[in-house]
Amino acid sequence: MLPELKVYNTLTKTVEKIQPVEPGSLKMYVCGPTVYDSTHVGHGRAYVMYDVFKRYLNSRGYHVIHVMNITDIDDKIINRARDENRDWMEIVETYTKEYLEALNSLNVQIDHHPRVTQHISEIIEFIQRLIEKGHAYVAPSGSVYFDVNTYEDYGRLSGRLVKEAWSQEPDFLAEKKNPYDFALWKAAKPGEPFWESPWGRGRPGWHIECSVMSTRYLGERFDIHGGGTDLIFPHHENERAQSESALGSRPWVSIWMHVGMVMVGADKMSKSLKNIVPIKEVVGKWGGRTLRYWYLMSHYRKPVSFSEESLEIASEHSRRLNQVSSLLQKLWREAVEPHRASDEDLKILRNLLKTHYSFHVALSEDFNTPQAVASLNEFTTIVFRDIQYNPKYILVNTAIRILQDFDNVFGVLETAPEVLVEEDVDPYIKILVDVRKELRNRRIYDLADMIRSELGKLGVTLSDKGSETTWIRVKKQALNT
Repeated sequence: MLPELKVYNTLTKTVEKIQPVEPGSLKMYVCGPTVYDSTHVGHGRAYVMYDVFKRYLNSRGYHVIHVMNITDIDDKIINRARDENRDWMEIVETYTKEYLEALNSLNVQIDHHPRVTQHISEIIEFIQRLIEKGHAYVAPSGSVYFDVNTYEDYGRLSGRLVKEAWSQEPDFLAEKKNPYDFALWKAAKPGEPFWESPWGRGRPGWHIECSVMSTRYLGERFDIHGGGTDLIFPHHENERAQSESALGSRPWVSIWMHVGMVMVGADKMSKSLKNIVPIKEVVGKWGGRTLRYWYLMSHYRKPVSFSEESLEIASEHSRRLNQVSSLLQKLWREAVEPHRASDEDLKILRNLLKTHYSFHVALSEDFNTPQAVASLNEFTTIVFRDIQYNPKYILVNTAIRILQDFDNVFGVLETAPEVLVEEDVDPYIKILVDVRKELRNRRIYDLADMIRSELGKLGVTLSDKGSETTWIRVKKQALNT
């Protein structure tokens, strides 16, 4: 029996059991990019870690719905367009395309990618609900702000429990009731994109978009909300406040998860600090699967330092793992079935199964990917040391199926090994039998006999009766043992 699934919850500051809101399914929302610049290695860490987390939950029998937004209207986009004298939509499309290419290179698959500009009407309705419930107010400018004082649990997610630590958006202090209130709707300035609203022309604030899109696609209560640790305050703190105030759902989200920053020296990798390393550059040099493996070598909650040396280590591990995959595929074609496993074979089998179980133990306990990677490394050692020159069917077949399970979660192999089952092989045998029949009809007996002989070596016995041929498959036998 596999261990219970547990994960660290930023809200409760404890590792706790995953308990789905709806039996059999898990709903996960992850904050995606603001598309005004290149997608960098820091972003990629969050994308990969949540993708692997989703894959593991799927492997444990849950159906996971994974939603990640694209912020395609924001101050940063408008400012970038102004600085470069370009249309803001051109900026959005350029970097959205680059972002999607980065996901593809990292083997990350998202179930749904909602964009802010496609959900303006839902955002307006959500804000109106907050106003009607007394949690938001309209400023004379036409901007709308959330009144933080109306939400008594503010600050618990981030651990900022003193009001003086809540101050945000200082440029708008004059029209806010409190310095820590935050914008839900921003009144349009000359030359900026806008949408019509009951409060005048404007556009959504940053935080409101994720509350609206997550609940639209996952419901008014869902399981997991993720992002980087830099989003805990103010973004996720504000999301939680406005969502629980509008919806009346407590808790709105069961588990808050946060991925640690990628560091460059003493600083986090950040567009604002201009120290980013674009994913496309790293992928161009090392490959997407190597970068993906690099992310898995560190625990998701801890910061990790970006360096060429650590990527070299990841590259070597990735190369070794792909060698194991190719070797097992070759060994499967050569494997023999002696119909009796030796004591040594059984010992090797037990060691294989231990690595598989330890892999699950690691990922079940707060998604410990470095420990899971250690199990994977032990697995590769067993294959090279104990199976490479002892290709017994039970060992090779078990190793392939374990490696398939590993890679269904990690997604780092260039080509995963496959074991053809009978229903996969049978159509190909039938084609060869039909070709042999045609050769016999044309009296090309030497080629017909060669097909019969080669199929026999693979355990396929042909029986001719007149012009018809029947065949059966038998298990491969030991070679002179």
